[in-house]
Amino acid sequence: MKTATALQTYVAQFLDERRRLGLASRSMRYALGSFARDIDRLETQGPLTVEVMAAWARCPNNGSDNPLTWARRLKILRPFARWLQQFEPGTEVPDDSVFGSVDQRLAPHIYTQEEIADLLIAARGLCPPLRGATYETLFGLLAATGLRVSEAVHLLDADVDLRSGLLAVRRTKFAKSRQVPLHPSTLEVLRAYRLLRDQQVARTDETPFFVGTRAPRQGCVLCLRQVDRVFRGLCNRLAWVNRGAHHAPRIHDLRHTFVVRRMLLWQAQGIDVDQQMLALSTYVGHAMVTNTYWYITAVPALLALAAERFEPLPSKEVSHV
Repeated sequence: MKTATALQTYVAQFLDERRRLGLASRSMRYALGSFARDIDRLETQGPLTVEVMAAWARCPNNGSDNPLTWARRLKILRPFARWLQQFEPGTEVPDDSVFGSVDQRLAPHIYTQEEIADLLIAARGLCPPLRGATYETLFGLLAATGLRVSEAVHLLDADVDLRSGLLAVRRTKFAKSRQVPLHPSTLEVLRAYRLLRDQQVARTDETPFFVGTRAPRQGCVLCLRQVDRVFRGLCNRLAWVNRGAHHAPRIHDLRHTFVVRRMLLWQAQGIDVDQQMLALSTYVGHAMVTNTYWYITAVPALLALAAERFEPLPSKEVSHV
């Protein structure tokens, strides 16, 4: 690498090309920016090597001593390293042999109905009342629709059509947009929240549906980090027993719970789950239907149902004439 400044220029060019292709990623932008700044401080000479990238991935400043986290950081660098080779042929590309594979997804925590109810009650108790209503409604919407938290947080008031019962989710992950139909009970809660919100925040088409309530962000879009902090605070207060493979129940597990409960409901109703999978995958905004089928192998309840379907039929006695 000629200079550290050149690396930051390459990172900006790489991210710009991905953005034009509709592949924008906040996590990749943050990680590559951090990587370029660290290389700048180290004044690394010569081409980028796997050793340099691995050292960045496991750097204590990144806040984790988990090899799986290191592997994920290294995986983010991989497409950039491949792209960089056209300008810097000596650039090395890290593979899974460094910290292991990260392709295996960890089983989520699937919330019980009681846990979701307790979460909404705890959120309702937050002060001031509009803050409590905001988080109660937000968490309830995530549980009722399986939206990604970023999708729900970035909804504008104009995206929430309470008359036709549709949410317009615009260009989120994978640059895809979709419409999400809402159940009448969900519509009723959203109407009540909007009425309360409008008493304190002037409404325009550009008004966020879910608003911050504390200065200086009063009336502005919620901060994702703040949403996560509030959720984790409520989780600690509720002292849930973790049933997933992550370190604790996560807000994203509300999305997983929605998908799993929908499959279990179809199974209980005698509906062919396979015939409904494409519709479910489209509803939740998965890029591929295989991402939806993953739940069958990741969640014990669904895995047991799948096993029942493939149990051999009891053999019949053959009568000999």
